[in-house]
Amino acid sequence: MSNESEPRIIDPLPGPLDGSCVVPGDKSISHRAILFSAMAEGTSRLLGVLDSSDVRASIKAVQKLGAKVSLEKQTDGSLAGGIEGWGAAGPKQPDGPIYCANSGTTARLLMGVLAPWDITVRIEGDESLSKRPMRRITAPLMKMGVEFDPAGAETLPITEHGCKRLRAIKYDSPMASAQLKTAVLLAGVYADGVTELNEPSVSRNHTELMLPEYGVETTAGERTARVLGPTQMHSAEIRVPGDPSSAAYIVCAALLKPGSAVQIENVSLNTARTGFLMTLERMGADVTTRRTGSSGKEPFGIIGACYTPRLHGCEIPGYKIASLVDEVPVLSLVAAHAQGLTVFRNVEELRAKESDRLDAIVKGLAQLGVDAWTEGDDLFIEGQPDLQVPEGLVFDSRGDHRLAMTWSLVGLTGRVPVGVTSFDSVDVSYPDFLRDMKELAR
Repeated sequence: MSNESEPRIIDPLPGPLDGSCVVPGDKSISHRAILFSAMAEGTSRLLGVLDSSDVRASIKAVQKLGAKVSLEKQTDGSLAGGIEGWGAAGPKQPDGPIYCANSGTTARLLMGVLAPWDITVRIEGDESLSKRPMRRITAPLMKMGVEFDPAGAETLPITEHGCKRLRAIKYDSPMASAQLKTAVLLAGVYADGVTELNEPSVSRNHTELMLPEYGVETTAGERTARVLGPTQMHSAEIRVPGDPSSAAYIVCAALLKPGSAVQIENVSLNTARTGFLMTLERMGADVTTRRTGSSGKEPFGIIGACYTPRLHGCEIPGYKIASLVDEVPVLSLVAAHAQGLTVFRNVEELRAKESDRLDAIVKGLAQLGVDAWTEGDDLFIEGQPDLQVPEGLVFDSRGDHRLAMTWSLVGLTGRVPVGVTSFDSVDVSYPDFLRDMKELAR
């Protein structure tokens, strides 16, 4: 994902977004379904799995560890089929390093998967992933008895030495992180006793909702999660709903493109993931949700969005950020069109994503002539309701899928084309993003 590639030219859509669509399967749930199925005894059946480069990193990882994966491409672009897990026998010693590409979820959750087994695994990633923080994961796992080489390593590559007699721990996490929480809970499945993790604010709870499907007793509080071990996981049937983070781009495009009215069907409505919708409502946006069913304990339904000519700024408190952290870039673009000041509190985590998204947002909005700045860990955006996009803009996606889709909306919903570097990075989460947008505007 080089920033030096020729920019993709994103032309304005020929008309308003209109009609209904579905978005690819939820990335977070897809990763967990693959990893949990690999850990389980028997063959799990999965539907709606996201087919993306990130998720394929998890598939390749569990295959290298001995799981038998039979997922096939479906007509809707998703993956479906079976995964036969290693169960009580445990994962096999891989014949080389496990390469996680650009997938932080794969690398971090894998550390928890490997923790209770007497094997040694080197975990590697691409240049971008090798800069992202990992000590937040290794620190609690070391308390449980896992060893890492080099000890105290902040970034990949890291070699993990599992421990067959893991200690159950009570851990007060310094941050709200679903990846950290999941790694500790997965190790706790095999520890003797109750493993408990407490967070300073709410993070995604997909792990706590999904583990009972695999036979693991969990307790899911608002900021506390527990598992009781040791437990042998069994196979499950999982249907992956649409990804709300992917839906956010269609929602925001509809709000900004005059005349638009869309519905996104079969999308996850897990409240730990829909903070962006509550933020948009506070900004005066015409958005709605309607629950239509559930997959296990995961609710799904319909999100509706209509063009909203007048939006206003608002303040998003720090304790809400975990529920919308991936949507801050596209929400920032909406804020750039709103009347008044929008403030995102405590968004320091944006500096540790696939790129420094905080820096990218400030610089990208500056290209639009919008004042945006940071003070400490807070992001401020002074909106311009009558924003006019100058011609000839080229945005640097930094090889980051969230930024690539965000900056593409400038062209898609505007009057002039824009360029976006390394646009192919959207393959990480939404490979058919441009196609879906164009079909809605026909």
